[in-house]
Order: sequence, then structure tokens, then C-alpha cells
Amino acid sequence: MAIETPGLEELQKLDPLCSRFVDVDRLDWKPTQVKGVDMKILMQDKEAGLLTALFRWEPGARLPLHEHVEVEQTYVLEGSIVDEEGEVAKGNYVWRPKGNRHVATAPNGALVLSFFLKPNVFLEDFAGEKLE
Repeated sequence: MAIETPGLEELQKLDPLCSRFVDVDRLDWKPTQVKGVDMKILMQDKEAGLLTALFRWEPGARLPLHEHVEVEQTYVLEGSIVDEEGEVAKGNYVWRPKGNRHVATAPNGALVLSFFLKPNVFLEDFAGEKLE
């Protein structure tokens, strides 16, 4: 099966049509290539690029210039994310269309739930790498 929750391999043994109940506390935080931004992958399909993840941003963390290859959606659970277009704070949601480019920061830190149809691609720092 191409869709998985890394770190909970027992879910891969279930019948293909069974629901996957994810105990998020059992998942480890995985560092990304961006200092101060860690993630817990809740569900991913590497072949398709589909990704649902929690992202934990330390205060002052900065995600360098990147492009959204497909629609990206983010719900802020704690803190806020800021870019040149505005701020999305706790309890609010933002979606960005395919082709949107920006630099994002978390001045006071943040915990967000994000949904990607394809991973973001970095354009300057980490140029050509994907956020995954």
C-alpha cells in the first residue's frame, strides 16, 4: 500500500479498506531541513505526494521562500504563522493556491495541521528540495 503513517507499521497490516486510527502521541517529531520546524507525519503517499502532518514551529522559525506545487491547507492549533500577505492565528485556517510563493515565519512559535496534495518546493535556501 502506498499510503502510510510512518512509525505505526501495524497499520500497514490492516485490511486495505479498514480505517486507520492514529495515536498521534506515539509518533515521533521528525526534524525538517528547516531549523526550528519539526513534523509528525499523520498520513502520506510518497508516490502521489499527498501529505497530512502536524508542524511544530519554534519561536522565530522561518520557512524560506517556497512554492506550493498544488493547493496547501493549514489550520493553526497554537500560535500563528505570518507572511507578506498576512497572519493566520490560533483557531484560523488558510489555504494557498497552486503556484503561491512566500516566506513564512512563526514569531512566537506555532503548532499547525497542514494538508498537501504535493510537497512544497524550496526556491532559495534548500533550492529544489521538497518539504517532507
